[in-house]
Amino acid sequence: MLSRPRPLSPFLHYRWQYTNTLSILHRLSGIALTTGFVLLVTGLVAFASGASAYSRVVRLAESAVGKYMLFCILATFGFHLSNGIRHLAWDVGFGFSRAQARRSAWIVLVAAVAIVFGVCAVIDIRSSAS
Repeated sequence: MLSRPRPLSPFLHYRWQYTNTLSILHRLSGIALTTGFVLLVTGLVAFASGASAYSRVVRLAESAVGKYMLFCILATFGFHLSNGIRHLAWDVGFGFSRAQARRSAWIVLVAAVAIVFGVCAVIDIRSSAS
């Protein structure tokens, strides 16, 4: 009986590429957005619970930690949205060549940064509403 060598796992014989990184980041940003959704629901429950609970949530959101959390959630949203659009383009058959994949990877990153800073400019996340 001839024994064949077992195939290697992909990470053992493939080079690390930008597509791997963006794929992993897409999954991690989805997990982070789930956490953000839980925080959003917590804020909505506090809003429905009364003025006391809502004021605690507002104080947290206006603190430095709260603003940092909002910024991180916004950054994950911008990346996940941009990369999700890229995946939709792939689903219909566009962007599979190496040059197109590289270009779309850069477009995803630039679009994510533009979304973050565009939304920050609109809602002025840096200053409090006092």
